[in-house]
Amino acid sequence: METKTVGIACDHAGFPMKQFVLQYLIKKGYEVKDFGTDSLESVDYPDYAHKLGQAIENHTVYPGIAICGTGEGMTITLNKYPDIRAGLAWNEDIASLIRHHNDANVLVLPGRFISLMTAAKILDAFFASSFDGGRHERRIKKISHLDECAE
Repeated sequence: METKTVGIACDHAGFPMKQFVLQYLIKKGYEVKDFGTDSLESVDYPDYAHKLGQAIENHTVYPGIAICGTGEGMTITLNKYPDIRAGLAWNEDIASLIRHHNDANVLVLPGRFISLMTAAKILDAFFASSFDGGRHERRIKKISHLDECAE
């Protein structure tokens, strides 16, 4: 995967994992932009998802990593952006497939439900994968264009 600066965001539930992910990515040689949060103090996940989403839409960062308790809140919020395809991954296979089939540009991790070791494996799989194109390209184009879908 071709990367710029990797953007990362979390809420309070994702904060411990974000700290691990930041260090893991830096050790792997990635440049990282942290959009917060910066503590375990309760915050609203959309505030941080929007910071990351705007940076991806503005081509400031690519790809993105988002972390919250279940991963669902970040995924739902980020997928409101027209050019974002956020995929929630809880194992290596899902991480690879969201890149291969869905051209995911944001990896979302469920911070309360996976170990740090699993998170590292998911990150490696996500960054090692690329979009397959082909029949998947046609499907990706239909995501934001309801009028192009078969009835």
